[in-house]
Amino acid sequence: MLKIFNTLSKKKELFFPIDKKQVKIYVCGITTYDVCHIGHGRTFIIFDVIIRYLKFLGYNIKYIRNITDINDKIINIAKKKNQNIKYFTKNIINNISKDFNNLNILSPNFEPKVTDHITDIIQIITKLLSNNTAYIAKNGDIMFSIRKYLNYGILSKQKINLLKSTLRIKNINFKKNYKDFILWKLTSKLEIGWMSPWGYGRPGWHIECSTLSRKYLGKYFDIHGGGNDLIFPHHENELAQSSCIDKKFHVNYWIHTGMIIINNKKMSKSLKNTLKIKDLLLKYNEEVIRYFLTATHYRSPIIYNENKLIQARLVLQKLYISLFHQNYIYKIKNLKNNFFLLEQQFYNAMNDDFNTPKAYSILFKISRKINIAYQQKKYLITNYLISKLKKLGNILGILFYDPKIYLQKNTNLHNFCNINEIKRLIKIRNIARHNQLWGKADLIRKKLEDKNISLEDTTNGTIWKKKI
Repeated sequence: MLKIFNTLSKKKELFFPIDKKQVKIYVCGITTYDVCHIGHGRTFIIFDVIIRYLKFLGYNIKYIRNITDINDKIINIAKKKNQNIKYFTKNIINNISKDFNNLNILSPNFEPKVTDHITDIIQIITKLLSNNTAYIAKNGDIMFSIRKYLNYGILSKQKINLLKSTLRIKNINFKKNYKDFILWKLTSKLEIGWMSPWGYGRPGWHIECSTLSRKYLGKYFDIHGGGNDLIFPHHENELAQSSCIDKKFHVNYWIHTGMIIINNKKMSKSLKNTLKIKDLLLKYNEEVIRYFLTATHYRSPIIYNENKLIQARLVLQKLYISLFHQNYIYKIKNLKNNFFLLEQQFYNAMNDDFNTPKAYSILFKISRKINIAYQQKKYLITNYLISKLKKLGNILGILFYDPKIYLQKNTNLHNFCNINEIKRLIKIRNIARHNQLWGKADLIRKKLEDKNISLEDTTNGTIWKKKI
């Protein structure tokens, strides 16, 4: 059975969805002040793999990924660019959508924007005010009182009495407690905002996710996810808000992805050390990027360097070379009893908190068995294993290409020989060797090497393979 590491309990738990047939998932989405970098890409690709696997297990998925299209930073950047904020955010959203499509990330069922749900947010804030977990501050803002939520810190394991005031807030005298956070911020009518019962303003960050998850998934749902940099304060505050509305945890499983580290620092827009997805896609196929971002377990950090992407490209080439061995003359037959253990090992890995590194190791084993079966001319086994490699690879979001097309576009193997031509040349070479025409044999070897084909003479005959 599937086990998931739950950030709330800090342990792996058996997965039991609220509805046996449907899994409801909410992932914190994009903030529209810049296009996505591969740190964001990692989170969304990880959840793409999770969703693909849950679908494979037979669950219907209801997946929500929000869009934060209003906050101070977005407003300030749009002003600096002298752009209308709606035009600015729409352009960012379109570019990010292109990136996600190019990465073959499955679309969510809904991708709600904050600005389309202001009325819903106001209603949630009103509920928090009515049960006295929120209050009107001295400056008119609406604040959440963390003292009213006794479990505050349960997700992040923060000790409330040890929390320090954030340096971002210059004046905290208007709060009852400096740890309280904002639900509704009053603004000048010269700024972007909306009318509310408390005055003209705009929503705080944390309240939007409580509102949108509740609206689209209901009071309670199965999985909430995001990068581990969101655990505190964002998800801690969201959990507090939602729990105070319904007096119960609104999420059963919290899943958080690790960061990408570059030059010993977390990759982030604020540190200006990001690698944009669109730039990487100019150099690498999307499946190479997906492999790079999923070859490390999702909870662990990835130390970025260019060599890892180059290595990822080589790995994909090897897998596609195995797929290239399919012989269409032989129909795929069910040889399940022979290779059941390999496939089951893949599922065991994925059931162990989506252990993609271990799952990939099974793909590599299958790939090696394909190559051996092919060299031994066991084409029924070759074709059967190729079908399994494709099936399992697709769960991870890779191996969707025709291998010939992939290899031609993404490797230096543009000069692949036709397989029959390779066999013909090897036969001629073997005759030359038998007749001790070594010069002719060497010329044929050289010709094949120029086509990226290497030969190995063994006691069982000559074996050929494509060079990376």
